[in-house]
Amino acid sequence: MIFQFFEALMLICFGASWPVAVIKAVKARTAKGVSLASSCLILTGYLFGIVYKLGAGNINYVLIFYFFNFSIVLTHILVIIRNIRLDHQSAHLRAQEQS
Repeated sequence: MIFQFFEALMLICFGASWPVAVIKAVKARTAKGVSLASSCLILTGYLFGIVYKLGAGNINYVLIFYFFNFSIVLTHILVIIRNIRLDHQSAHLRAQEQS
């Protein structure tokens, strides 16, 4: 039981910065300085954690933190994709203005 508590604390510590990262990315409206690959790797790690918990029958309150972190990282990825599109649109507009 105590080990579940430490697992939950680990997930809380890892997940605490993601909402801030999402808000910052939404406001920045650019993907510069952000790694889509890194976020996808982290998302995959949370997915593996969820699959492990479900597959091992180790279903407890900690699973909530896996799902929360997964959803926040997925949101971050979607914002990064939006920002990449905005960066491309901005570059296209600059190119048109220069021609």
